[in-house]
Amino acid sequence: MSVGRGWGGRAWLWAVFAFLYLPIACLVVFSFTGGEITTRLDGLSLRWYRALWNDDELKRAVGLSLMLGALAATGAVIVGTAAAVVLARFGAYPGSRLFAGISTAPMVLPEVVIGLSLVLLFTHPLLPGLGGRGVVAIWTAHTTLAAAYVAVLVQSRLLEMDRSLEEAALDLGCPPFKLFFVITVPVIAPALAAGWLLSFTLSMDDFVLAAMLSDPGSTTLPVLVFSRLHHGLKPEINALATVVVTVVSVAVIVAHRLMVTSQRRRSQAMAAAKRQTG
Repeated sequence: MSVGRGWGGRAWLWAVFAFLYLPIACLVVFSFTGGEITTRLDGLSLRWYRALWNDDELKRAVGLSLMLGALAATGAVIVGTAAAVVLARFGAYPGSRLFAGISTAPMVLPEVVIGLSLVLLFTHPLLPGLGGRGVVAIWTAHTTLAAAYVAVLVQSRLLEMDRSLEEAALDLGCPPFKLFFVITVPVIAPALAAGWLLSFTLSMDDFVLAAMLSDPGSTTLPVLVFSRLHHGLKPEINALATVVVTVVSVAVIVAHRLMVTSQRRRSQAMAAAKRQTG
């Protein structure tokens, strides 16, 4: 019976992997087609990769999406970490439950609601200094959305953290500001890195907020792909998606290796310190 369950579990796992990754594999294969149809392989060619390299509009959209993703992820890590510290370290205070609800509200609110509220904010006639729709508005929306996810990730890491490290540093006279950057940040670094990567992915993938807040000069990649969908997609999009998948895969592998190595070194250093003090 255990063998049957083992084979059944592995078969189910492979079925799930096939469901998730087989379309991506097909997309990669079809990016090398020499024809005009995105779902048919008419010979092998790098034609659409050359077309992608010469498509200035698409490159501008990719560059803008990458810039917004990096800025939104950085802003979300700063805002979300600050919120997580308040939620995990400050205890109960008047309005603490309300603050906790507000911090995580963007996770459950429909993006249409967030987008509409920001459209009203940035286009309000009494607030002309905000500049209306555009890059700043999209960055604000993506930061608002991603900061909620970062707050949850960092808060869980802070709650699991050994408080004795911080207490020992305080007993030795370490100022609270220095304590946070010297002791707390290195311990929660994996959560910060995970929050940054998640925020970057959310920003790159977002369509609803970007579509509602963009202007003719701030078209992100998802908005551009959707607009071209009405005119018929070309295998050039397959080539672009293949490049994105390759870059993201390499980045995830490198980030995972770095985090594992950093965690191993930190654990070894802590074990050595405990042996010396023991």
